[in-house]
Amino acid sequence: MGLLAGKVCIVTGSARGIGKEIAILFAEEGAEVVVNSSHEGNADAWISEHELKDHLHPYYFDISDSASVRKNVMAIKKQFGHIDVLVNNAGVEFNELIGMISHENMEKMFNVNVFGTIEMLQIVSRVMERNENGGSIINISSMVGMRGNRGQLVYSATKGAVIALTKSAAKELAPKNIRVNSIAPGITQTAMMEQADLDKLEGRINNICMGRIAQPRDIAGGCLLLASDYAGYISGQVLAVDGCTIM
Repeated sequence: MGLLAGKVCIVTGSARGIGKEIAILFAEEGAEVVVNSSHEGNADAWISEHELKDHLHPYYFDISDSASVRKNVMAIKKQFGHIDVLVNNAGVEFNELIGMISHENMEKMFNVNVFGTIEMLQIVSRVMERNENGGSIINISSMVGMRGNRGQLVYSATKGAVIALTKSAAKELAPKNIRVNSIAPGITQTAMMEQADLDKLEGRINNICMGRIAQPRDIAGGCLLLASDYAGYISGQVLAVDGCTIM
């Protein structure tokens, strides 16, 4: 019996990277996990080869499309009977300096990172209201949403918005026994990071007291805590998973 035995969990943006690791860890801990991506078939290959494939269920829809969100969340409810955990992990990132910010990229980031998170939160929370034990919603923000960073004005604005909406949603949903928290990752080793110029990141990496970049599993571990019943009295919090970063 794992920490999430009997729970049904949705992890958005989980075809790869941090979301994929969250989905796998949740399945290892006994959950039935909805693996979401906006790109049809994106997770099929790795799910079909995974030893826990029977507990990993792909659902392909765009979280910024309210009609699609409603349709798929209702389908998930119909398939499993309940939804216990939502991890709003899906996000897009474009790094642009002030004066070079693309309006198109700005819209994409807000549409997914903020509006999509709100769409998922409000529709899934309505399903969770029917649960005897409520539910847990975890919004993935970022340390740059708390502290800012050069070249990430819009991205940090979206993640700051995620932190703000987490706190407001926690207050509103607490009477319904639905907990809402946020994980704020520091620099994390993902495919996107492999394409980055590490020389430009050297200063930020040197500020990590634990001396290493986070692995996706580190972020997944924080999500597991907040998803589990051990966090039953924790809501409205922002958990920094950043290896004790000094900025």
